[in-house]
Amino acid sequence: MSQRLHVGSALPTRTYQVTRGDLVRYAGASGDLNPIHWSDRIASDVGLPGVIAHGMLTMAFAGQAITDWLGDPAAVEEYGVRFSRPVVVPDDDTGTEVTVDGVVKKDLDDGRLQVDLTVRSGGVKVLGQARAIVRTG
Repeated sequence: MSQRLHVGSALPTRTYQVTRGDLVRYAGASGDLNPIHWSDRIASDVGLPGVIAHGMLTMAFAGQAITDWLGDPAAVEEYGVRFSRPVVVPDDDTGTEVTVDGVVKKDLDDGRLQVDLTVRSGGVKVLGQARAIVRTG
């Protein structure tokens, strides 16, 4: 990142497309084969609005957005979220979008900044308290 970060610096909005095929690939890579991530019937049986993306995949999109913005994955010292809403992935060729943006909210006065992230799908916030502490120097 060539610019100096400060309170108010904005992370550019990033958009990630998620399809059922992505869920299958993520399930294989992560070992999370829970059928709520691939079976409409099971998802419906447990009260979900449809097949949902893995929470950790959604969290990874936000992490990718911040590390791409910083240009150095090692600059992220802390990162956490609360899973607040599911990302429903329709059974079509388009899937759904997850958008990530954020802003530097606090200067911690020790060479670190707090970045608050906003993660949405279908216009709804899907991760709450999404926050990273990043080293700037």
